[in-house]
Amino acid sequence: MKTRLIAAALLGLTLAAGPLSAKDKPAPTPAPVQLSAYVDPDPAKDPDNILVLDLSNGGRVMIRLMPAWAPGHIERIKLLTRQGFYNGIVFHRVIDGFMAQTGDPTGTGTGGSSMPDLKAEFNFMPHVRGTVSMARTEQPDTANSQFFIVFYPRFALDHRYTNFGRVISGMDIVDAIQRGEPPASPTKIVQASILSDGKAQPAPVAAPAMPSISASQLNNSKSN
Repeated sequence: MKTRLIAAALLGLTLAAGPLSAKDKPAPTPAPVQLSAYVDPDPAKDPDNILVLDLSNGGRVMIRLMPAWAPGHIERIKLLTRQGFYNGIVFHRVIDGFMAQTGDPTGTGTGGSSMPDLKAEFNFMPHVRGTVSMARTEQPDTANSQFFIVFYPRFALDHRYTNFGRVISGMDIVDAIQRGEPPASPTKIVQASILSDGKAQPAPVAAPAMPSISASQLNNSKSN
């Protein structure tokens, strides 16, 4: 299976998988659609369209899903989330100053869900800081389960990747995701949920306790 990647080559960044092929030409610009660019930052409003990511770095990220931008992709994300698909999945490709990519159960960038790939829903929403968008192969209609969160504006991605939401809380937690392709110690999605389902944030995993050493054991070790 081909790697689902973000077109970093367009931004002057080198990809381990190489630059995009000549076949990866921009899709025809869709007809203008009147969409609101306003993203309500209040999670109390429409909680059924808030994706919650509880990460292994101890933080919680809230993402406003925008059905008006990409209804098919929102439906897929919510379905996979409620199935528990994203629980335990790592951020396998994280480029400083660019984006953090996740959603692949294999952690390699080549995997996805068992569901069919989605038809692209490219729109006019810009890829600004906090944008959440779908990864794909060089072919437009190949988004499946992988998505990425943008660290800084990358307008070269506009109209080429399906922008479906934006971080409204916890962007500092996103900034703390471990970098690398892949990271040596990747940050993980401990739990993904939809806010209206009311799932509590998982308790942080405590570091293993160091075994205690008695005074007699310490003396014995010194004498040896």
